[in-house]
This record gives sequence, structure tokens and C-alpha cells, in this order.
Amino acid sequence: MFENTQIETRNFCVPYDFFLNGHAFKEINDLYQTIAASYGGKTVKNLLARTGADKRTITDFLYINSTGLATPTIDAVIINDLGLNRHINRYPLWGLGCAGGVSGISKAAAIADSNPDALVLVVNAELCSLTFRRNDFTVSNFIAISLFSDGISSVLVAGENAYEKYFSGRKKIKISGAMSKLYHSSLNIMGWDFLDDGFRVIFSKDIPKIISTHVKDDIRDFLDKRGLSAGDITNLIAHPGGAKIIDAYRDSFGIDERKFYNTRKALREHGNMSSASVIYVLNEFFRNGFEDGYCLMPAVGPGFSLETALLEVL
Repeated sequence: MFENTQIETRNFCVPYDFFLNGHAFKEINDLYQTIAASYGGKTVKNLLARTGADKRTITDFLYINSTGLATPTIDAVIINDLGLNRHINRYPLWGLGCAGGVSGISKAAAIADSNPDALVLVVNAELCSLTFRRNDFTVSNFIAISLFSDGISSVLVAGENAYEKYFSGRKKIKISGAMSKLYHSSLNIMGWDFLDDGFRVIFSKDIPKIISTHVKDDIRDFLDKRGLSAGDITNLIAHPGGAKIIDAYRDSFGIDERKFYNTRKALREHGNMSSASVIYVLNEFFRNGFEDGYCLMPAVGPGFSLETALLEVL
């Protein structure tokens, strides 16, 4: 399984020795809270430094995760630690799994569309390694530990006025459409079982097949309603759920393998970081450059659900 993942290096928030012993749920959840708050704050500071945005101008904060619990949620900790706007609108979203990155972008776009002055911060913090189960010998657990890793990301989405005020003159990436789809009678495809000692993964081997059938048709319908086809997509920002999932997107839509370069690079270098992964792929495009035209950003998650966003490079 490990040899077939095409993952060469992965991020882990704890040292190797951590995995040699069992850990109570409180211990691992406390670790989640501490690490997510610390590195969540660091990625926001890096984002503000790179964009030049003033922390006092952030109007909305979406915090997305599925691998740890906290109340108050971690966004409140980050707001306190960094001295962000005390009147910020908070939207902690839990349980979206791998679809959370695209869902966060889509929801941030909806907020920005409704308020031209909005500057929306989206943070994804997933520490999948903390859910490791050393005595679980199920196939689902083996697949999960061969794929998943840790990652924290942040991104800003600006309303029209905020964009002109803070980012005018830069290449504009416009979020021009989004779709959510929940598939009935599919609750057992992906998710968590909650046990006394922590989370146990639910992860079906049928996910690539579902992408090749149902997901393919829904994405084609999404594009068709906008007068587009897969051939019109110049930038493919797919969630790197695994090599077989990427293959399913490629084969279902007949998309050139070269368009998956950034997606495969993120998987190869970082592993599957659940909701944060697609933002790592997006960052590869910011580093390496976009082609003018349309970007498709798809991801699947628990529910079983599909999240898709359409972006334009202007």
C-alpha cells in the first residue's frame, strides 16, 4: 500500500516515537488544540506578510477541520493571539473532511459576493497523524495511514472593493461559481467512527469508482450549465486524495496528465492533508503560474459529498 501511494515525503506534527505507543483521546486532542493554534497563527502571519494585508481589515474568518475538537474553536485562539479584529465574523466548520478546502473557498466567495468590502480569511488545520491507531489492522486503517498526513493552510478571499483597495495590480483569480452535492444512501463511504480511544477512519475502496461515475456526471453538468466543458479548463486544482483518485479524474474527463502536475506534486511532497491539501495545490499554482482561463477545483468528502468551485484567471 505504501509503495503504491506515490507519496515520497509527508508532514507529521509529532516525532516518530509518538507512534510507538498508545495515547488516550484527551492527550491527542490536547495536542491538536496546541499545535493547530500555534501553526494556524504562524500561517496567518505568513499570509498577511506575503499579501501585505492589514490584520485589522479582516472581516470574516472560516476555520475548517475534521481531526480535532475544541470549544472555543481554534479561530478564537488565533484571533486572540494575533490581535485580529474583535468584531470579526466567525464560521468554524467541522466534519467536511477532504471536501473542506473547496467548501471553504466557496463559502468565502459567497460572503465576499454579499459584501464588497469583505476580506475573508480561510484556515484549514488538519492533523491526521494524531488519529493513528497502532493496533487497528483493518484495510481501511492501513489505507488511511499510507495516505494521510498533517497540514495547515490559510488563504484570503476579497470582495470587489477590498480587492481594489489591497490587491489592485496583481493577477486576479475570480471565484465565479460553486456547487455542492450530497449523495443519498452513501453515509458509509467516508468519515469517522468515534471510539473511547479516539477516531477510527471509514474509508471505502469504491471512492475512485464513484468519481468515475456519479461525480463525473455532476461536474460535467456543472460545467455544461456555464457553457463549458472539460476541454475549457486550463488549470486543474484537484484535491489530491490519492493516486487512484487523481487517475479517476484524469480518465473520467480525458484531461491531459500534464494538468495534474501541481496536484501530484502536492501529494508526492506532502501526502493527503485532508481539507488543507487543495490549498497546497492552489499554492503551487501561485508559485508556478496560472494559465489564463478557467480553473476547476473539485474535492470529495464525507456525506458522501462533492464540492466544486470554478475559478477564472483574469
